[in-house]
Amino acid sequence: MKNTCCLCAFAFLLCGVTYAQQMNLKTLPYPKTKKVDTVNTYFDTQVPDPYRWLEDDRADDTRDWVKAENAVTENYLSQIPYREAIRKELETLWNYEKYSAPFKEGQYLYFYKNDGLQSQAVLYRQQGDGKPEVFLDPNKFSADGTTSMQGIDFTKDGSMAAYQLSEGGSDWRKVIVISTADKKQVGDTLTDIKFSGIAWHGNDGFYYSSYDKPKEGSQLSGMTQHHKLYYHKLGTPQSSDKLIFGGEETPRRYIGAYLTEDERFLVISAANTTTGNELYIQDFSIPGSGIVKVVDNFDNEHSLIDNAGSKLYILTNLYSPNFKLVTVDAANPDLTHWKDVIPQTKDVLSVSTGGGKIFAEYLKDATSLVQQYDMDGKLERTITLPSVGSAAGFGAKKEEKQVYYTFTNYVYPTTIFKYDIASGESVVWKKSGVKFDPEQYQSDQVFYTSKDGTKVPMLITYKKGTVMNGRNPLLLYGYGGFGVRLTPAFSTSNIILLEHGGIFAVPNLRGGGEYGEKWHKEGIKLKKQNVFDDFIAAAEYLIKHKYTSKDYLAVSGGSNGGLLVGAMITQRPDLFKVAFPAVGVLDMLRYNQFTAGAGWSYDYGTAEDSKKMFDYLYKYSPYHALKPEAYPATLITTGDHDDRVVPAHSFKFAARLQEYQQGTAPVLIRIETKAGHGAGKSTQQVIDEQADKWVFMFANMGLQW
Repeated sequence: MKNTCCLCAFAFLLCGVTYAQQMNLKTLPYPKTKKVDTVNTYFDTQVPDPYRWLEDDRADDTRDWVKAENAVTENYLSQIPYREAIRKELETLWNYEKYSAPFKEGQYLYFYKNDGLQSQAVLYRQQGDGKPEVFLDPNKFSADGTTSMQGIDFTKDGSMAAYQLSEGGSDWRKVIVISTADKKQVGDTLTDIKFSGIAWHGNDGFYYSSYDKPKEGSQLSGMTQHHKLYYHKLGTPQSSDKLIFGGEETPRRYIGAYLTEDERFLVISAANTTTGNELYIQDFSIPGSGIVKVVDNFDNEHSLIDNAGSKLYILTNLYSPNFKLVTVDAANPDLTHWKDVIPQTKDVLSVSTGGGKIFAEYLKDATSLVQQYDMDGKLERTITLPSVGSAAGFGAKKEEKQVYYTFTNYVYPTTIFKYDIASGESVVWKKSGVKFDPEQYQSDQVFYTSKDGTKVPMLITYKKGTVMNGRNPLLLYGYGGFGVRLTPAFSTSNIILLEHGGIFAVPNLRGGGEYGEKWHKEGIKLKKQNVFDDFIAAAEYLIKHKYTSKDYLAVSGGSNGGLLVGAMITQRPDLFKVAFPAVGVLDMLRYNQFTAGAGWSYDYGTAEDSKKMFDYLYKYSPYHALKPEAYPATLITTGDHDDRVVPAHSFKFAARLQEYQQGTAPVLIRIETKAGHGAGKSTQQVIDEQADKWVFMFANMGLQW
């Protein structure tokens, strides 16, 4: 009899036969995907692209193909007998109150809360120790729960707020301004805003960024070119908003703006790729002052963290690949006048401020160490954290006496702490309500050797007492790109795996930022293969040490991680049983032709750069590297509203993988409707997708519930 308080253990089917092999695949024919005679010539090489037509997401034949593929996937998954049991188990696990760290605006403390299974988290506020009240409930924004709130920004006095809405997961946003006293809308709704914050200047208006929305071609695939920074004055139409920076005069692909807390400085960050940026300021204390360049090194990252009068605090990795904090006077901000406040160390630095203090978070082998400094850079204390893991937050206004932060790791559910700045004492503000006992699990960090001799860290998480006999189902997750730092974080979904004697492993691959910019650059452009080699070496380590074997090993990754999994499928199809490429960048010759894809060229390079770069991309591009062969069981996932990594990548890859599959393992694509790159999915969409992932993995490993 099943105990509803704990999950039952796996049992193997006789002879190791998988459900995929038991099922009659003739009842699950793949849709007949047409091929067209489309060829591109790069330098002296002709490259066929027979599934190019799938790039047009608005075409009727593409929509018909999506419906047919989803029908095949649903038919397959519905035949696995424990699909509904896993979905219900996940629903039970998910059904607990979830909070965000609170933040102070005006006289109120604001925080997000989800009662358990609400589609979207609700924004609450409370005054002092008073009873919390609902401030904004995104669940009432749309009938199907797919309109989500993607950020809110308040005026300095907290009397006005502007919040952003995403419909169906799109990166294109609407902005609505309200008075916080009565929550009534002020002015018109702004539309077609993308990759933007809201930077209030007083209570009269704010700065925001956007592109000219593509007028022709595919709804999702139209390229976004020059980002533009605008100023919107309340009470005026959006059409009259003033262009502040960008456009034809200073063309940049990404532009962001914010104001210092005292609203003296407008800070503008401008970039052409996802790595590196220029930094500009405008000093509002000087009447008629213009926009002044602080630093223009596109190969490095710079952000203005705070100011004390004219003294600027800048976090930078210029000549300091692990970052340092410097100060400079706004009147003469040239980098020759920069003075170190917190110098570079061997560990990667990030910085926040609150209560007149600097909080320095260091990454030590991808885990957090946090120190408190005064504004002159004098170390006051190292903050005691609950365990080894990931701490985030520590930001607050200058007059605050406390800051809030979150702490988590793979076996420590996310917990919110209130930290007293004067005493250094942390107390729990909200403890996670998830049904999970951390004492039953452990997470070990190992260092393994990659192909070229590089040592790579990996965290391996499992239930205590798990026997390492090579028969444990293991999910290997990776990213390895864009300087992203993969730090340990708790996942409710992973309880399904861990409680069943499964293992979750995460290596910190090159291309990420866990060891600074040098680590990042070791996994970009003509060194991208290092990322793939690191991931392959992780899998081989896990097999060698009998955590699992190739019959029970699954690989997963999303976005750039989807590219990683695509490369695993094509480079080492023999090494994995199951693969999950999610919202992946899979056509490396054309990725820069879609939406904001050209901004990824710092990491990837483009096929147009040189023949050497083209040859390199063409060799590993997952879509192009496919050939007739036996491939792992593969479940590709994407969203029909993904306008960041457009679904055409996944569509084309799925069509060609289905064409070339020589083995008996299924190749399916799960296309979420009214969903984008990830943000904004309803709770039910997330649960259903996670359930289908585990079902597909377990069934193709021959495991039963």
